[in-house]
Amino acid sequence: MMRILIIEDEPNAARELSKMLQSLVAELQLLDSLASVQDSIEWLRSNPAPELIFSDIQLGDGLSFEIFTQVQVQAPVIFCTAYDQYAIQAFEANGIDYLLKPIDPSRLQLAIQKYERLRQSFGVAPTWPQNLEKLLRDLSPIRKTSTFLVQQRESIIPLRSDDILFIHSAERIVSAFARNQQKYFLNHSMEELEAQLDARLFYRANRQYIIHRDAIGSAEPYFGRKLLLKLNCPVPEAIYVSKPKTGLFLNWWKESF
Repeated sequence: MMRILIIEDEPNAARELSKMLQSLVAELQLLDSLASVQDSIEWLRSNPAPELIFSDIQLGDGLSFEIFTQVQVQAPVIFCTAYDQYAIQAFEANGIDYLLKPIDPSRLQLAIQKYERLRQSFGVAPTWPQNLEKLLRDLSPIRKTSTFLVQQRESIIPLRSDDILFIHSAERIVSAFARNQQKYFLNHSMEELEAQLDARLFYRANRQYIIHRDAIGSAEPYFGRKLLLKLNCPVPEAIYVSKPKTGLFLNWWKESF
């Protein structure tokens, strides 16, 4: 009996994954389906360990990597996500495979077979797969965008991504604030932009802000163990990083230089 835990904040995606697993694994016990970082931390601290975890990366209250910094988890993890920029972090968090959404049943079957081979070879799956470089090459990467076309008065002009200090979303309007102190409107969602921008240079601080590393002057502890970011340029409102993401942000900030 394979004991599986699902961490996924989209109910439809969780149900679809559960159905696919039940059709592929003859003896399966779904221990639970969790929708947040905090619920997952509490569950893993108080329940018997699963044999295998399927986890989305972007959850409503942060990135699932935070779970594995708060709880010592021995079970291997198969990450499921719409974006490829978290691949390295995934393998640092017990990841043995990385499935891009929408999940193809045949690709899911290969991931399960891989888990079975690792379990038979090592007793437990190793936390760092030997074929990491090949697996990263096999991902279907989303091409990073270096230039956006934006409208300026009556003209359409190119805006280099590296010229963007931060991106702000308010009332469904997404704006880029550039180094030349100009504001440009973008015809993309924050999720699309997060996937297209270079994750080494840009960080999704919260639902409203994506920030270039060059714009960050300092970070200050704030009430509730959040971080208050101080930028080197004017911003429409205060920028906070939530408690579950503070560790991930500080690590990204350090490693981005």
